[in-house]
Amino acid sequence: MPRTAAGLSAGARTSEAVLIDRARGHDEAALREIMQVNNRRLYRLARAILRSDSEAEDVVQETYVRAFTHLDGFRGESGLSTWLSRIAINEALGRSRSARPHVELGSVSEAALEAQIIKFPVSPAGDPERTMAQREIQRVVERAIDELPDVFRMVFVARVMEGMNIEETAELLGVKPETVKTRLHRARTMLRDNVEKEIGPVMMDAFPFAGWRCERLTEAVLKRLGAGG
Repeated sequence: MPRTAAGLSAGARTSEAVLIDRARGHDEAALREIMQVNNRRLYRLARAILRSDSEAEDVVQETYVRAFTHLDGFRGESGLSTWLSRIAINEALGRSRSARPHVELGSVSEAALEAQIIKFPVSPAGDPERTMAQREIQRVVERAIDELPDVFRMVFVARVMEGMNIEETAELLGVKPETVKTRLHRARTMLRDNVEKEIGPVMMDAFPFAGWRCERLTEAVLKRLGAGG
């Protein structure tokens, strides 16, 4: 049974209804609040389909224009975020279809493969070297996610990156909850493989000991031996 706005708490439903009423009246603060709450999710979902930062941004803008000019058509059968997400997905899919061959989101067979996503440590604050390494890891992961087939990438972004639960994801993508679970397992397996493929060529360069560290140790040893200049 699909999740609806009724799944929200009474207070959340009331708050959302008030916000939507204000937005219908073109209240700038309400429009800003809706966008600030949903920007990241819509961008990530659109980018999961298009794999282009600029196109994803265009989709998000188009989504809000369409939504805000048709708010009278919002009936509250799902949450506002879900409604906006569907608009964004449809817009992104439309652009994707016009640009390249595609695979429908419901057309992949159910081959269940389980795996755990690789976890990377968070860099401590104030460590530029580790921060730079963390940014490079982020780029590796982003490229690996981009390599996932559409149907698996969409589930991964919704479930893992946006933290949507199984029922929300299933409703959003129009598939069964069991399908969401299967595709998430498969996405994790493929992501792990993609990351390993990405870092494989540079694996032998891990734990370098050169440059200033090599020189520092050399000088320290020579000094202890009384041979340092």
